[in-house]
Amino acid sequence: MIEVKGLNQTFMLGKKHNQTKLQVLKDVSFTVEKGDIMAITGRSGSGKSTLLNLIGGFMKPSGGQIFINNQNVSEFNEGEFSDFRLQHIGFIFQNFQLITSMTAYENVELPLVLKGVPETQRNELVINTLAKVGLADYQNHYPSELSGGQQQRVSIARALIIEPPIILADEPTGSLDSETEQDVLAFIQQLNRDYGITFLIITHDEEVAQIGNKQIHLHDGKIVKEELAR
Repeated sequence: MIEVKGLNQTFMLGKKHNQTKLQVLKDVSFTVEKGDIMAITGRSGSGKSTLLNLIGGFMKPSGGQIFINNQNVSEFNEGEFSDFRLQHIGFIFQNFQLITSMTAYENVELPLVLKGVPETQRNELVINTLAKVGLADYQNHYPSELSGGQQQRVSIARALIIEPPIILADEPTGSLDSETEQDVLAFIQQLNRDYGITFLIITHDEEVAQIGNKQIHLHDGKIVKEELAR
């Protein structure tokens, strides 16, 4: 489903005539199989977020390759990856990334609008997806009128609306209290179990990592440990 080969990422720091190189990822390789929940752990600065941004196509790697569904996405230009994301990848973010001026319905609908899905079809899909995450009665609520857990469920619904085979999650419970965290983690496991969605989760939280059937630990841009669930 996802194959990362010899991935390197270097940033140039400082002014034009006095720059230094910072290598954030160093020869990172791993495979995520269809139906996996892969947790990538590590301290702040270990390269986790850079790795997720590369897999999500928000930056190009300095070296190495990324294959998703057997396509070498590291060769895509910005427009090609944008189109690919709309078909294949959903995203869940720590701070939800909801548009505050839009209702829950409108936030979930947005990817379908970008895909050019007709309005009548969008309506049915959005209502069904909000029901799937337990928010059928909250479609007209704005983010400010929802709890943190409800906002994250809207974010999950927005990720699900395109029926992606892969969801990338960046600290998906980082803004939630412990009880709500457990609810969201259980829901991610349910989606994985019921729909076969592959999850790649970036986290520093051991409890979040424990839901993965595979774990990778990054340290200073390198994989230092890779293990299967006990």
